Amino acid sequence: MSEKDFRSTSGAGRVIVIGAGIGGLATALRLSSAGLPVTVLERHSHPGGKIRVVPSAAGPVNAGPTVFTMRPVFEDLFASAGARLEDHVTIQSNDILARHWWEDGAHLDLFANRAQSVEAIRHSFGATSAREFTDFCDRAKALYDAFEGPVMHAAQPQMTGVAKAAMAGGPRLMRYLAPTATLARALKTQFSDPHLRQLFGRYATYVGGAPELSPAVLALIWQSEAAGVWTIKGGMHALATAIAELAACKGATFHYNAHVERIETSGGQVTGVSLAGGVHLAADHVVFNGDLAALGAGLLGETVQQNAPKAPGKSRSHSAYVWTFAARPTGRDLTHHNVFFAGDPADEFGPLSRGEMPTDGTLYLCAQDRGFGDQPDLERFQVIMNGPAVPAGTDLSTMEATICQTRVFQKFARMGLSFSPQPATDCLTTPAGFDRLFPASGGALYGQSPHGVMSTFQRPVSRTRLPGLYLAGGGVHPGPGIPMATLSGKHAAEAILSDHASTSRSRKTVTPGGTWTGFPMMGRARSRS
Repeated sequence: MSEKDFRSTSGAGRVIVIGAGIGGLATALRLSSAGLPVTVLERHSHPGGKIRVVPSAAGPVNAGPTVFTMRPVFEDLFASAGARLEDHVTIQSNDILARHWWEDGAHLDLFANRAQSVEAIRHSFGATSAREFTDFCDRAKALYDAFEGPVMHAAQPQMTGVAKAAMAGGPRLMRYLAPTATLARALKTQFSDPHLRQLFGRYATYVGGAPELSPAVLALIWQSEAAGVWTIKGGMHALATAIAELAACKGATFHYNAHVERIETSGGQVTGVSLAGGVHLAADHVVFNGDLAALGAGLLGETVQQNAPKAPGKSRSHSAYVWTFAARPTGRDLTHHNVFFAGDPADEFGPLSRGEMPTDGTLYLCAQDRGFGDQPDLERFQVIMNGPAVPAGTDLSTMEATICQTRVFQKFARMGLSFSPQPATDCLTTPAGFDRLFPASGGALYGQSPHGVMSTFQRPVSRTRLPGLYLAGGGVHPGPGIPMATLSGKHAAEAILSDHASTSRSRKTVTPGGTWTGFPMMGRARSRS
């Protein structure tokens, strides 16, 4: 690929976004809508990053995130471009948020309607559990309302802001926050029934952690689902494609199969990037939307490595074993989102803590074709089982793939569900496979581990200490998950627009009246994606 293959991004404020994951796409859309010249470079052949599709006998299967929540975050993103979300993707709300199954025969649907969920819990687990669930809903909402602003929507969360929100909520909110408790410990005091403790403890896995080690505040994730879960026609990849198309309409240029070898610097600031083949592209601002470990490993240059945020190292989040296939299911009445729980959580999180495949993992099953009431003869499925991150360069043995196949589909059979045909091992993406897709990640899908009460405040923010280099994606603040990564793009865009405005002002050294008007912004706190 030569330089003539790239449209020039001439003009002040030139921006290069490395990676077309959801954080990079959100950054590109906001900046191109603000009038900055933006070029997006993606090493794969499609936008979306971890939001990807793979082929199957029934058509493309979404092989990444499938749950669409926090809709206002996306409405705000499209509004920033003068557009409406619903004009670019077809969305349907889910009456059933998820269907849950246990090996002892217990079964539970959670609904968008709170009263229906209360009644379903009463029916499955009794009146005491129904009352406990009602209290839990109040707790999750109070936590969400208190910390949405000072944490999720803040460019850089500060302990003072969180403390202020906690004090404003009074003693009850402090009790809900349980700052010294893990999620598992908090749920043990919240629910007398172990099924519900296991169900809501699963929210730690949404950010790549274990409930026994993750902070109790993660209970607020329930509120994000209780506020609504939607299905997008075509899956989450349709959302990524729509954002990319809108950004292109606003002037952003996208180049796929473009491998960035180096972020170039001069005089202590970013000047552009170099691609495989020797192509150099100049830029005033570069946004890195990839795994931060790639920066720390020096994969994009020594200067960047020296200024990169600390890589997660051993504190990586979990990875996953992901099956994508087409088949005919029998034996269970499935909805769009289904969860088949491990018989004993220790059989899942014990092996994970040792870097091993779960001996009995909880299985998430997305029946992709049931989101809009469709049910073709041959349906598309995605199955996710938590897995450990792996050392860089680790490969998968055929035996390990076969073991995973046996454990996953024998578990389904024990719980009354079978597939015809059963997928072959080439339908499996492993932690090692994710490491190859996302260099230096070790397959970790959520960046650094969420374990520990201070984990929220230890994530890097959007502005780095290297002028001109910014970060976006699930590995930076406010954290993993599609809504959070989308907010990271907002924070990165706002940091760039602020710095660009400051630089533009500093160039105006003298007014017609002879007064100095340049006020370059110096010593700013690191803000963030």
